Amino acid sequence: MGEKRKPNMSPVKVTMPEQPAEIRRSNFDEVALGYTAEMAMEEATRCLQCKHQPCVKGCPVNVRIPEFIAKVAEGDFLEAYRILASTNSLPAVCGRVCPQEKQCEERCVRGIKHEAVGIGRIERFVADWYLENAKDELVPPPCNNRKVAIVGSGPAGLTCAGDLAKLGYDVTVFEAFHVAGGVLMYGIPEFRLPKALVQSEIRLLTKLGVKIKCDMVIGRVFSLDELMEEEEEEEGFDAIFIGSGAGLPSFMNIKGENLNQVYSANEFLTRVNLMQAWRWPEAATPISIGKRVAVIGGGNVAMDAARSAQRLGADDVYIIYRRSEEELPARLEEVEHAKEEGIIFKLLSNPVEVLGNDEGWVTGIRCIAMELGEPDASGRRRPVAIPGSEFDIELDTVIVAIGQSPNPLLRDTTPDLKCHSWGGIVVDEETLATSKEGVWAGGDAVTGAATVILAMGAGKQAAASIDKYIKAKYEEK
Repeated sequence: MGEKRKPNMSPVKVTMPEQPAEIRRSNFDEVALGYTAEMAMEEATRCLQCKHQPCVKGCPVNVRIPEFIAKVAEGDFLEAYRILASTNSLPAVCGRVCPQEKQCEERCVRGIKHEAVGIGRIERFVADWYLENAKDELVPPPCNNRKVAIVGSGPAGLTCAGDLAKLGYDVTVFEAFHVAGGVLMYGIPEFRLPKALVQSEIRLLTKLGVKIKCDMVIGRVFSLDELMEEEEEEEGFDAIFIGSGAGLPSFMNIKGENLNQVYSANEFLTRVNLMQAWRWPEAATPISIGKRVAVIGGGNVAMDAARSAQRLGADDVYIIYRRSEEELPARLEEVEHAKEEGIIFKLLSNPVEVLGNDEGWVTGIRCIAMELGEPDASGRRRPVAIPGSEFDIELDTVIVAIGQSPNPLLRDTTPDLKCHSWGGIVVDEETLATSKEGVWAGGDAVTGAATVILAMGAGKQAAASIDKYIKAKYEEK
């Protein structure tokens, strides 16, 4: 503790230990094994402690990165956690699934000529150390008797809840599923994000006073108006934050898409993760996939679905994506892990029909080869079909992973909640306030499917806005 270590000027990060590909491809244990204390301290000394802190500017929740890393370098892991947790309610989650390479690490000065400091790896170590070793008891701050409802317990909702609880608000989170965590529980596989760890971080929030009510489908059990008027004969909430995510899957609308054994990635991953199909037969919730599986799409969700299918026993698993490898939207780490595990990439290929038999079951997929033309509105080169290049792949299962949009339930039951035509809730960019008085929204419910950390940033932004609103409305009177 307090030991002064020599700066580590290595051009590369301290290597993260991992399960070998040939072993991990048949289990759901976490792939990356995490740093030891020595590894974390060694990587921490690669940080130059820049005065202008560009890494902080790249973080959606403004983690005090150089400060917590300095404490890690000294071996003071408890203080490192306290600094980290002052702005981030879910550090163990972020250390695993946050795309650091496009955010904090992208801004790292060490990354200009060499590899950036492994900020995410150090964050993961600190959070894990705290969960395993900390003895300090979290004490809720004095309650200000103002009530805030949070709709959805995903990363946006949990972050908003945590920030408001720290300010003394009486916070209740309403979750539609039987367990809290949102996409962290239903969407991300165990081998990337252990569910016990998610629940450990949620328990820390409950120790701050956050109340969580599961099996509560807001829009059915209560409308937003009913939450504001009264809740179980108690005085209503002073403000509401909607962080209900994006749970409505998109499909390609091609022939054969309604055959048996065609899943949306959302349904497939929910069955595997939340309903614990990966634990069958210990959990009585199996899922049928056969031996040949194709996943349509190239994002992180597609990688998660493909790698899960393989671990469930598929012999051949394909990723079918209409652009080239350079355009794959998934994290580089996820693509590399998928390749190492033997996932087959069919790039510059676009499905045109799901093939089936007379009984209505999938037998394969027909694709057409693509080439890249001129850039489209996204800045990426537009994929163009090559006439006469169709080819078939024999399959048992097709998983469609081309995006999700917000569930329409809230907008259908709240006439004065303004939404975009594609389903996202319209908000003020600065405050995240909706068209409905006293209601805010953020995360995937506003943007459509995005990253965990961007949702957390929205939750933090909304919490500050709600705090300002309630103080202006009540405390100045």
